[in-house]
Amino acid sequence: MQNEATKILLEAIKQGRKPALQTVFDLHYAEVCRAIYKLVPDAALMEDLAQEVFIRFWEKREQIEVLESIGGYLHRMAVNEALAHLRRRRFFEDVSEAAHLPAAASDHTETDVLHQDLSLRLQAALNTLPPRCRAVFQLSRFEEMSYREIADQMDISIKTVENQMGKALKLLREQLSEFLQ
Repeated sequence: MQNEATKILLEAIKQGRKPALQTVFDLHYAEVCRAIYKLVPDAALMEDLAQEVFIRFWEKREQIEVLESIGGYLHRMAVNEALAHLRRRRFFEDVSEAAHLPAAASDHTETDVLHQDLSLRLQAALNTLPPRCRAVFQLSRFEEMSYREIADQMDISIKTVENQMGKALKLLREQLSEFLQ
């Protein structure tokens, strides 16, 4: 159960009061960094991911439902952010590796063939996306930019970024469904 101070702080955040976010940041930044560093032991990357946690916390402030403590909620967000980074990095390293293997260098095991096929199909699927949709997806997934950064760079709203990402993911899931089973 939340204490009264936590309720007041959360309400201020939901109302868009930046000093309340600063208070949460000051109280929990070190804890968020520690949680991330356990999974991603790179200080610079840890700081980037920690900032991303607080950006997402702010962007989603109106939907956030903290049942126990803000610290626990942010800890879970930090772990999820680190795990998502590791999944993205691993996926794109695997795809990149498979795409750059010369045919003669590969022993053409089933896995190698699947990786090469996935890489080719992913590129083909990306090329079918509408230009803005493709740009948003690439900035998010390949450049690891936050929705806020994408919105600022492309001079569009965060809601448009969210809609374009949803559209891109839906189309890519449809086109790559055989690989997602």
